[in-house]
Amino acid sequence: MTQFSRRTFLKHLALASGASWLTSSLLGCSSPTAAPTNRTPIEFLHGVASGDPQQNRLLFWTRVSPAQPLGGVQLLLEVSTSADMRQLVHTELVLAKADNDYCIKVDLSGLSPATDYYYRFRDQQHSSVVGHGRTLPAQRPEAVRMAVLSCSNYPAGYFHAYREVATQPLDVVLHLGDYLYEYAMGEYGTEQASALGRELAADNSKEMLSLTDYRKRYSLYRTDADLQAAHQAHSFICVWDDHEITNDAWTDGAENHQPEEGSYQSRKLAALRAYYEWMPVRPLVVNQQQSLARRFDFADLLSLCMLDTRIEGRMQQLDYASFSTKESGLDFSAFRQALNAPQRTLLGQSQQEWLLSQLLSAKATYKVLGQQVLMAKMWLPAPALAALGKPGPELASQLHQMAQQAKTAASPADTLPYNLDAWDGYPAERELIYQAALKSGQPLVVLAGDTHNAWASSLHSGNGQPVGIELATASVTSSGIEDYLQLGPTELRQLEQDLVGLIDELDWCNLQQRGYLLLNFTSSQLTAQWFGLSSVKTRQYQSLLLNEMKFSPALTKL
Repeated sequence: MTQFSRRTFLKHLALASGASWLTSSLLGCSSPTAAPTNRTPIEFLHGVASGDPQQNRLLFWTRVSPAQPLGGVQLLLEVSTSADMRQLVHTELVLAKADNDYCIKVDLSGLSPATDYYYRFRDQQHSSVVGHGRTLPAQRPEAVRMAVLSCSNYPAGYFHAYREVATQPLDVVLHLGDYLYEYAMGEYGTEQASALGRELAADNSKEMLSLTDYRKRYSLYRTDADLQAAHQAHSFICVWDDHEITNDAWTDGAENHQPEEGSYQSRKLAALRAYYEWMPVRPLVVNQQQSLARRFDFADLLSLCMLDTRIEGRMQQLDYASFSTKESGLDFSAFRQALNAPQRTLLGQSQQEWLLSQLLSAKATYKVLGQQVLMAKMWLPAPALAALGKPGPELASQLHQMAQQAKTAASPADTLPYNLDAWDGYPAERELIYQAALKSGQPLVVLAGDTHNAWASSLHSGNGQPVGIELATASVTSSGIEDYLQLGPTELRQLEQDLVGLIDELDWCNLQQRGYLLLNFTSSQLTAQWFGLSSVKTRQYQSLLLNEMKFSPALTKL
């Protein structure tokens, strides 16, 4: 497969997307403007969204659906400091082009810090709903409240987590990827789609490969009322993971891409173009040094670095099968040599250098990394890992026995990383980040998604020094390890305890509920609350507080 340099890839993506669906505007540079009249009726079927807030900037998004195809649809953007839209501070004519799937984004600067803004798009006859966004503070706030979401598979269940997040008083929402899934009907997560009334549309029921495929899948997801409500209520900070393209992606390929499906690079460019069209994120710009790696400062209380651990620089994942034979099993020596190779990277050189500089320069009370995959060392004794690879009715009792033995063992058995798609598959680069955090003198708060289950872990460098904590959210709908293991509630509760006993850095986990993570940062403490949903398979549900943890600014437990 052709190797694309990072600069070449960004150039191709910029050319493919054109970025013509985004306009940059300055507050106060426009005079009151009359709403346009379009030749054909229009609808706003996909709601509105705001995103990527800064102290003086917000990005506003919508998509318009004309009754008949047009080259473009002219709209009026109105921005106000009042929910009733009576105190307009900005109006602007914008054009949603057919070439960009009728999506439009306006990147408005000149805004005031820590301010609520309300916005809508309209013409003379039709108007979108009124959305809400908030800029970042310039002075230390009393608190920063954020929700963390990940892994929302439309056919797998109802988006109750988005509905819950829409009702919370928040400063921002973080979405850590897998905003949608590429699979066809009949594949992962679609087993109950018909019964739930969440089938993929007939003209988009195959696996996504083309730009049209990806656009149609976004269009379906964004018709969901709960997802629309969350975007309407809060500004989002988003990053992609693998399923925005295809499963277990890396820079030059993916597990779920086969040669007969065409060029992977072409598929990736199509997927990312659709992502930039449909998501409230700023696009690539000339000479930008990162793709979706960017920083958000909530004054000096919190500095958030969003990372791309999936597309920009990730090397291909290792595979245990490549180091195993039927006769002699796993070659531990060869595997560990490959695993610990210093050149193995998730971030790529440019993003790695950027992150290390951010960790050393940021002076906020909390340094937060928003990214996709687990950073904690999820290492298990080799027999436990082998048992998990062969789930069955005896699995729970086998792992429980191993956990009891581990408590009394003089020395642990050989341990191996559970998930080579996570940071465990790239330990040398992880250690570079840990050393930068130690040098800065401030611990890390790492946020993660991807696994579909909820986790809390204590992070340590190679020589055992504490470097921070990791808080990982459960999925919105995607099934977790419990679905694979086929264990009942009682066995899962026991397994949760046993995993904490078997994995040194793991402090808590939930293997049963879908949900979201709510964080509250103050000068005196960080409070993390994991909320679960009683079911995503029924319209009626209950929201459950699964766990609450409190930490000092030094990230010691309170």
